[in-house]
Amino acid sequence: MNNELHGRSAHVAVIRERAEAEMRTIGVDETFISTLVETFYGRVLAHPDLGPVFDARLAGRWPEHMEKMKSFWSAVAFRSGAYGGKPVQAHLGVANMTPDLFPKWLELFAATLDEVAPNDEAKAWFMATAERIARSLTLALFYNPADDDPALQTFLSA
Repeated sequence: MNNELHGRSAHVAVIRERAEAEMRTIGVDETFISTLVETFYGRVLAHPDLGPVFDARLAGRWPEHMEKMKSFWSAVAFRSGAYGGKPVQAHLGVANMTPDLFPKWLELFAATLDEVAPNDEAKAWFMATAERIARSLTLALFYNPADDDPALQTFLSA
């Protein structure tokens, strides 16, 4: 058992080392992540559709949210395992959250990366990751398997 745990620990360490090396290669560090998060959420707050939804949920807690998002993106980029939050649960029941907000979120994220990413590789990595996150959250929050049921589609179109 102890050897198995040691083996897993070594495997996790290798994954982290590779991620850190990859991020260094594309110019990503904690300063970049902080700038990305600060700039992006500043734009979110000012956005006419996204701002009210986020601010209603985070009013009075923006500094904590910013630190949580920095921790999240750092953990994702560097595979550190440091983020212990539950993104799906955090987004459940958010008033006025709809699937059509996610493309707007991604558009704003892309515009932020255009401005702050150190290079095209960093932009591509963060954008692909954000797209996966948006897709995952959209499915988790809004997908209804019954919508794909052919029998239901036949019934509804009759």
